[in-house]
Amino acid sequence: MASKLKLFWMLPISCLLLSNCLHTRGNADPQVPCYFIFGDSLSDNGNNNNLKTLAKVNYRPYGIDFPEGPAGRFSNGRNMQDVIVELLGFQKYIPPFARANGRSILKGVNYASGSAGIRDESGAQLGARIPLNKQLKNHKIIISRITQILRNDTSTRKLLNQCIYSVQIGSNDYINNYFVPEVYNTSRQYSPEQYAAVLVEQYSQQIKVLYGHGARKFALYGLGLIGCIPFVISAHGTNGSLCVEKLNNAATLFNARLMPLVKELNTNLTDAKFTYVNPSPSPQDALSFVTNSTCCKVGGGGGELCVRNSDPCSDRSRYVFWDGVHPTDAWNELVAQSAYRTNSTNEAHPFNIQTLAKLK
Repeated sequence: MASKLKLFWMLPISCLLLSNCLHTRGNADPQVPCYFIFGDSLSDNGNNNNLKTLAKVNYRPYGIDFPEGPAGRFSNGRNMQDVIVELLGFQKYIPPFARANGRSILKGVNYASGSAGIRDESGAQLGARIPLNKQLKNHKIIISRITQILRNDTSTRKLLNQCIYSVQIGSNDYINNYFVPEVYNTSRQYSPEQYAAVLVEQYSQQIKVLYGHGARKFALYGLGLIGCIPFVISAHGTNGSLCVEKLNNAATLFNARLMPLVKELNTNLTDAKFTYVNPSPSPQDALSFVTNSTCCKVGGGGGELCVRNSDPCSDRSRYVFWDGVHPTDAWNELVAQSAYRTNSTNEAHPFNIQTLAKLK
């Protein structure tokens, strides 16, 4: 991979580094009444803060460009879902399940957990986490609370039918499972093709659980180029390639299973809408992003996170990677804008997030 990528728009630096973009928006209603977030560290906004785990980031320099400081996001600022929440017109970010209370839950809840996976055991070597199965159970708790607030099952179901459900998970099932043979035996049980099939089958059942709880609008995210992550390159080596091809190939196999699943779900569950989102903008669409270096000094967590209280790079708007695994606010802005607005079927199919929000 080249050391720089090309961006097709200049990032709004005033929102990126100086202030919370939500504070500059009007008081119009959001495009959907609520937004529920499931996933891993790419979406976690504080659920891991009080867990016994290496996968938590409630310390500086995390959050250095976020108004609340190190709130638990694996970034210098916003994560991708924060930006999508802004684009959808919400006045506040979606609260993490760990702190969600009162009527705020009517706008949605973020259940994502750093190091979590589709499989319950993924990420176990890093400590406690909230796998997708547990996130689904936490969602049932929230549904019960919503029903208590609205005092009516029908009103609850009507509300949930209108929400968007964002699910971005699967990277840890590879980075912190399949490709850690000294801890997990999945690579001895399954070929990469078999593992992708097993993962997506389990994922399919988990998505149908959400559907059974009233979810009708789904954004399902594919895996990015996990073989180009700095920590992965450091851990596995590239044998002269730019990235770790075996991990990128595995991600491609997963995505190749997920895309037809989305089509199948749209065909069989006709009262629901599903879309597949590719979280990897094309290199030719960018301007001056550094891809071969991290913005902070890494060595924290399991070796991939920022060192506590270290000084990060000064020009954080130019870097793809904040730490050894996770993107900067700037890159999250780019990817979220793409997911929300793109007309490219390579980036979102059959529709983007903006269109998903409008569908009845």
